[in-house]
Amino acid sequence: MKSKAWLVLLCVALGAQAAEEDSTPCDSVENDQQAYACATYNKQTAERELKSAYDDLLQRIRDQYADENDKASALTARMDAAQKLWAQLRDADCKVETYAEKPGSKAFEAAWNTCLAQRSDERSEYLQSIGQQ
Repeated sequence: MKSKAWLVLLCVALGAQAAEEDSTPCDSVENDQQAYACATYNKQTAERELKSAYDDLLQRIRDQYADENDKASALTARMDAAQKLWAQLRDADCKVETYAEKPGSKAFEAAWNTCLAQRSDERSEYLQSIGQQ
C-alpha cells in the first residue's frame, strides 16, 4: 500500500511540475514546419546554456585564482582561444553533417540548427566539468 501512495504522490508532483513548465515548439512535432521550429528552439536554448556554462567557468577561474591575477588571466586567455577553436571545429563538423541538404532550405536550416544544438550541449557539459573536481 505504501508503494502505491508513493507512486500517486510522485505522479501528482510530476504533473504539477509539468503544468508549471512552459510549452515549447518541441512538445508536438507532426510536420516539417514544426520540426524546423523545434530545431530552432533547441539551437537557441543550447546556445544560451553554452553561454551560461562558459560564463560560469570564467567565474570559477576568477574564484579559484582570486589571489593570483596572472594565473587567472592566463587561464582565461587559454579558455578564450580554446572556445574560438571549438566554434570553428563545430562549424566544420556541422558543414559535413549538412552537406546533403540544399543551403537555404528549411531542411538545411533544421539540420544545421540540430547539429549546433547537439555540439553546444556537449560543449556545455564539458565546460561545466572543468574545475569541478
